[in-house]
Amino acid sequence: MTTPRTVLVVGGGAAGNAVTVLLRRAGVTVDLIEARPDWNATTGSGITLQGNALRVLRDLGVLDQVESSGRAFGSLGVVAPDGTVLHEAEDIRTGGDDLPATLGMQRPRLQQILIDAVRASGAGVRLGTTAEALDQDADGVSARFSDGTTARYDLVIAADGLNSATRAAIGITAKPEPTGMAIWRTTAPRPAGLVRTDLAYGGPAYIAGYCPTSEHTIYAYVVEACRDRASIDPARYADEMRRLARGYGGHWAEITPHITDPAKVNYTWFDRLLVEGSWHRGRVVLIGDAAHCCPPTLAQGAAMSLEDASVLVELLTAGRDWDDDLLQRYYERRIPRVRAVVEASVQLGQWQLDGVRDADVPGLIGRTMTMLKELP
Repeated sequence: MTTPRTVLVVGGGAAGNAVTVLLRRAGVTVDLIEARPDWNATTGSGITLQGNALRVLRDLGVLDQVESSGRAFGSLGVVAPDGTVLHEAEDIRTGGDDLPATLGMQRPRLQQILIDAVRASGAGVRLGTTAEALDQDADGVSARFSDGTTARYDLVIAADGLNSATRAAIGITAKPEPTGMAIWRTTAPRPAGLVRTDLAYGGPAYIAGYCPTSEHTIYAYVVEACRDRASIDPARYADEMRRLARGYGGHWAEITPHITDPAKVNYTWFDRLLVEGSWHRGRVVLIGDAAHCCPPTLAQGAAMSLEDASVLVELLTAGRDWDDDLLQRYYERRIPRVRAVVEASVQLGQWQLDGVRDADVPGLIGRTMTMLKELP
């Protein structure tokens, strides 16, 4: 059988961009469609990338740009709400000793780096476009797009995020479920001396933390019990986050005065999703948040999505038929690792929701991150 060579990627986030670049490098013809006309190039505040995420970004050929745009660090601080340092732990190098343990950067900058890599790969890109229908047969998938055009592909990779329309369209009924927590995020100038992530547990919220994203910037976040989003006026987002942040000391004394623009504050619920059984139906396969999502308590969401792209492309380019067996092998290779991350991420939050004071938080984090040192 001739190896199929045409792929449609639905969604231009981290997973979709990564899988596109890797497939193009292998000589596969790829079209990428993204619903947002701006390709999400200006969305978000910051992102924490651990070594296993950086390992995939190195494979994509963009690590130098990522490192020069962000700020790497190698430890995590646990602080009291007043800013007193209680514990400092060395981060586990999940990407190997030749990569930073952790790197923070501005999320729009990471997206732009990946966009540039997709453009340079020669993939076909169509923005402001969705797949209105995917009709499968034994040989491939016929796609009809929102602009009325059609095209034929050997495989469709659904990377269209947590609320994936493609997931629902192929009959997978799993949906994200809220965990009971929500997060306020914003950007701010970097205070002198802020060189790593510090987390404060307790105080006015469950968690207050920050991460350096460049020499001059950070992103800061506060985690609380989720509220009805309709009850919060977006014009008051900065007021709400600033009210919570005022209860924290240390570097927060310099961060809080910069929380003034509601347009720069983001409020989202924590969600959990793990599609079980398989991540494909026929010749349509899910990757990234379309297949799994977890709270950012381990900062592993982007890493899991990037690893999906890497593993799937490795299998697709190994000379095997692109059939059910191959796509099921992809699922079986990914599910133990992803399940461990999702369950640990949810558990860390649930212990706080339940008020468990003797939880083995360091042990759970250590076991999970040590597992992630193994290649996916």
